[in-house]
Amino acid sequence: MIDGRVVGADVTLAMYARYGHFTAMQVRDRRVRGLDLHLARLEAASRELFDVVPGPEEVLGSIAAVLGEDIRDAGVRVYILSEDDVPHVFATAGPPYEMARTPQSVRSVVYQRFLPHIKHVGGFPQHYLGLRVEAEGFDEALLTTADGVIAEGSITNVGCVVGDTVVWPQAPMLRGITMQLLERALEHEGGRQERRVLRVADLPGYDAVFLANSRGVVAVGRVDDVELKVDERAMNRVRDLYERLPWDPL
Repeated sequence: MIDGRVVGADVTLAMYARYGHFTAMQVRDRRVRGLDLHLARLEAASRELFDVVPGPEEVLGSIAAVLGEDIRDAGVRVYILSEDDVPHVFATAGPPYEMARTPQSVRSVVYQRFLPHIKHVGGFPQHYLGLRVEAEGFDEALLTTADGVIAEGSITNVGCVVGDTVVWPQAPMLRGITMQLLERALEHEGGRQERRVLRVADLPGYDAVFLANSRGVVAVGRVDDVELKVDERAMNRVRDLYERLPWDPL
């Protein structure tokens, strides 16, 4: 669905290969968490990349059109892509996804995304790294600098819990919608949170390490060949924050 029009696969593939950015969301009962943050992300990136900002009615109209009358639950992506220097709103809908329930394993890799604050379409390196670590038996790639400073996962944000404090990496990264929602919830409830320079070697010292994206939150049980603590009380606090996040109607 591009600019409210159904298009063929040839146009879709051509658009995928071009310059642009996107946001990804999980839709349940035609509602989404953090709709204002998704719209703000698209607006900010469009202003930076194109100096043209699509109206929220274009974005919401494209989501409604791709869902149609019958789809209630889906994984939706909204792209703003350039064709001949003209930005277009491009929405797709696929099966809904849920985050894994069991602790995940992460493999550290030396890589940092170009323009990390923008969720841009140049995702080949991340996808490649994700496939490589999956082939090695890991669930997610942990993106670091050469000296082991953690930025983010290939498709997730990383958080740590120590005592009653949530710690986020102090590094260039994409601040995911779920991360922003958890930050907002912690601030609203007076919870403690801070940013620190986190290295892979630091992770065993935390009560819990977790991954977050639009699919949810999940504990990390292993980084590389090192087992991590999974304090259930700490993880339950993060899960409870996530589960209580409000849903916005589309």
